[in-house]
Amino acid sequence: MAATSQAPPLHHESLGMIPLQNDTNDIESIDEEGKEESHPNLPSFMDNQEQHHEDQKSITNKRYMPLLVLNYLLLFVGSLSSSLLSKYYFIHKGSSKWVSTWVQCAGFPLLIIPICLPRLLKHTKRKPFAHFNPKMLLYSVFVGIMLGFNNLMISWGVAYLPVSTSALLLSSQLVFTLMMSAIIVKQKITFSNLNCVILITLSSVILALDSGHERPEGLPKRNYFTGFFCTVGAGLLFALYLPVMEKVYKRVYCYEMVMEMQFVMEIAATVLATAGMAWGGGFSEMKEEARRVFDEGSAVYWVTVMASVVTWQCCFMGTAGMVFLTSSLTGGICSTALLSVNVLGGVVVYRDAFGGLKAVSTVLCVWGFCSYVYGMYIKMVQEKARRSNGNNGSGSSSELIPIGNRPVTC
Repeated sequence: MAATSQAPPLHHESLGMIPLQNDTNDIESIDEEGKEESHPNLPSFMDNQEQHHEDQKSITNKRYMPLLVLNYLLLFVGSLSSSLLSKYYFIHKGSSKWVSTWVQCAGFPLLIIPICLPRLLKHTKRKPFAHFNPKMLLYSVFVGIMLGFNNLMISWGVAYLPVSTSALLLSSQLVFTLMMSAIIVKQKITFSNLNCVILITLSSVILALDSGHERPEGLPKRNYFTGFFCTVGAGLLFALYLPVMEKVYKRVYCYEMVMEMQFVMEIAATVLATAGMAWGGGFSEMKEEARRVFDEGSAVYWVTVMASVVTWQCCFMGTAGMVFLTSSLTGGICSTALLSVNVLGGVVVYRDAFGGLKAVSTVLCVWGFCSYVYGMYIKMVQEKARRSNGNNGSGSSSELIPIGNRPVTC
């Protein structure tokens, strides 16, 4: 459990878009590198057989919108639920940094469901991990280790910082994400996304200022600076993590492959967290908390831990899906926008105070998010109209989606 209801860790998980044409739009974060015929620095994850598969990142694919809605619901429910469970854990005297780190990635077996279910339901002929080559494995392990360190730094950060400070520092990752996306995937900075980033960042800053009285008394300066630099590092690492995954996902053509990569990433992160727990006495600390510290009893403690494992995995799946289907910037915006939703959840469930600053923060967050969604909608309508005109002009009944230097017929 990453320590606060107001400011859940903004990581989780990852995704990107294939360049459909040479122009850029916010829906798919179409890379300007699409003007080139290939990405020499990126391995091709698909062989010739995969040219006949439908690309699920195309907005014309019939599975695109259901997948987009499903993944945002997973992100929404996972973020809100994990936030409320984290607060419940800390309210009842839970305090382990290692437990907070471990629960964020230990739910990786749940990913077997989205990996295998389409095959069992005969929605696809592709076998799980059929095209999972060594390069994909290497990338997944590397990013998984990066994710594991991100989880660890956030857990240590929120353990030593007040809610206000951690929320303020974590909210800054959205600005870093925009900058990293512009550098790594050539994300076009438009009025729509810049306006959204500014409004949501201001919303998070106001939220943090409203929680200023929550700073713990007697916090040692050494621990404070440890928490400060860990949280800043986590924000920067997550801001790098999202566009890196978008870059990798440009060569991934289906949602099942995203979940397969996510499965390996979570295993790598879990191995790192488990090794840390074994070295730092985290398992003994967990047993001690369950028996003597947690004031709701051992049974409720384990239910809380297991529920946190499930909800964090939903959050990560949703983030990965959003990056795959849209862009790293969209994934970052959705994650940051949920800060205000999590605060409202605390107001409803735990009767937290809801003053004027929180109201202003919520309005700014909703305003920024809605403006971005409206911009995405306009771009989607324009893209569909352009595609329709192009198809009518060519008289072709099929649609070609360029992937690197190979077209895939849908």
